[in-house]
Order: sequence, then structure tokens, then C-alpha cells
Amino acid sequence: MGETGSDQGRGPGTGSADAGVTTGALARRLGVSPTTLRSWDRRYGVGPAVRPGGRHRRWSPQDVAMLEEMCRLTSAGVAPAEAARAAKGWSDPPAPGAGTVRPEPSERVAEVEPLGDPRQECKGLARAAVRLDAPSVEDQLTGLVQRHGVVVGWEAVMVPALHAVGRKWESAGDRYVEVEHLLSWHISRVLHRAPAPAGPRNPEAATGPVVLACVPGEQHCLPLEALNAGLLEQGLPTRMFGPAVPPEALTSAVRRLGPSAVVLWSQTRSTADRPLARHIAATAWGVKGARSRPSVLLGGPGWAGRPEPGMLRPSGLREALTALTDLADG
Repeated sequence: MGETGSDQGRGPGTGSADAGVTTGALARRLGVSPTTLRSWDRRYGVGPAVRPGGRHRRWSPQDVAMLEEMCRLTSAGVAPAEAARAAKGWSDPPAPGAGTVRPEPSERVAEVEPLGDPRQECKGLARAAVRLDAPSVEDQLTGLVQRHGVVVGWEAVMVPALHAVGRKWESAGDRYVEVEHLLSWHISRVLHRAPAPAGPRNPEAATGPVVLACVPGEQHCLPLEALNAGLLEQGLPTRMFGPAVPPEALTSAVRRLGPSAVVLWSQTRSTADRPLARHIAATAWGVKGARSRPSVLLGGPGWAGRPEPGMLRPSGLREALTALTDLADG
């Protein structure tokens, strides 16, 4: 009611208040505070192009697009003043990092860059997710993995960003559930595309693949996807079966594949199936007198408590990768 103002002074295409959004609505859409928008307007001139009479500003679609670009650039680590110039078209957008060109799947990044300030990377990713800015989330995640590798990207940025978003929606009464879903989906998507080397890590080893599976009833498989991407990055063959694999299907796959190792993921104690883990560890294949059995790694917090004899329980992604690469290298 009080935000309509006067029609006088509006430019073409903005003849009514419905042609624009309020500062509060735009702030919610972008995931920033109204104070931030007003500050950007004062400092960098990224305000509404047309300012109607009355008390309240209205932001046109062009204004909104400019602010979305401003947010995208600042989330990627560009300084606000520089981002404002680029968003207003004063210069070409500065390159926030060398991760915008995706390599061919057969390419492998020989060296990874050291990660600067992971808090800034995490903050930028979380802010883009809160804005539901899918293109920015995708670009940041893709560049992160290409520049720094799966392990650093997962441990230093992806997991902290997921935790930050989770704390935000828990404290806001489920208001940000969609943010966590969007961020998780894009992390999964980027992990699936993580570059792998052209050839195997050790062609002469001729060991079986690593089988990765969630135990029955377990749907939470994002950490397992990170491990799968890390193994592929190291040139190790894998077979990823994903969430809630039935016991009979898992046993059949182990006998058919003859894996070097089986990783069983359990997020909660209620899904940690210890009899299944023992059964998989005892599953054998090959001719009589020369049978083989897989090494079993228990991944996830669900396995906390008493250890299982002969089975490894790595504390995180890096430790799991070390154990599996050691097995592959003999």
C-alpha cells in the first residue's frame, strides 16, 4: 500500500509499482541485507537506474540483473568496487579464478594450486547458495575442483559450506532447506564430472576395482561420491553403487567384480549393518586353493564404537584415499 509512490519520473516500461521489486524483496532474493544494498548504492552507484517519487525504491529487471552479477562476482572473490564496475558494464568482468574452462574428461590436472583463504571460498559459495544462484554455485565448485583437486575442495570448502548452510536453516526454522538441497545437488554434479587421468594409476598391478556402496537403508551418499571422485582423480578404478544397496545385490557384485576393496558407508548407527560388513569381508571368489577376499573399509560416523577386526575405519576422505591407494600399490 505505502510503497506505490507516484508514477511521475519513471522511465519507459516502469509505469507502475508492479514493474519493480522493493529493496527488502530484492535483499531476500539475493541473500544479502537491505543495508548492504543501500551501502552498495552509496559507495559504488549500483542502485536503481530510475528513482520514483515517494519513499521507497523500486528495482527494475535490469537493476536486478546488475545486482545478481555484482553478487556473483563478489562471491567469487572479486573486490566489491571492481565487481560494481564490471556489473555496470564499465569494464569486462574480471576473472575470479582459472577454473571457468572445463577440461576434457581425459585430461588430468598435473598440479593443483594452493588454496588461499578457505573461509572466503566457503563464504562465497554459501552466499551464492543462499541466493539460489545455481550458475554461480556451479562455476565456483567447478573452478574449486579444477584448481585445488577433490580432496582440498571437499575438506576445506564443500563440507564447511554445507555445515554453514545447515546451521542457517536449523536456526531459521527450516527456512533454508531448499538452499541445502540446491548446494548438495550441485556438489554431487561437480563431483561426478571431476577430471580423471587418461590411464590407470598402476597398469601392471591388475587389481580389482574399489566398490563403493551405502548400506541398506542409508540414503546419504555425498561423502561416498567425494571418495569416488578422489579415487578416479588418483587413477584407481571404481564401481559406485550409491545409496541403500540391498545385501544380495552387493554380495553378487563383489563375487562378479573381485574388488580390491569394498567401502561401506553408514551415516547413522541405525543403518550400520555389522553382520553385512563381516559377510562382505568373508566373501571369496576365484578358483579353489587361490581364493581372494576384499579389504573392507567402514566409512561414516555410523560405524563409531567398537572396531571390526580386520577392517579399516578411516576418519575422513584423505585417510580413506591413502589407505585405498596403498592397497592398489601393493
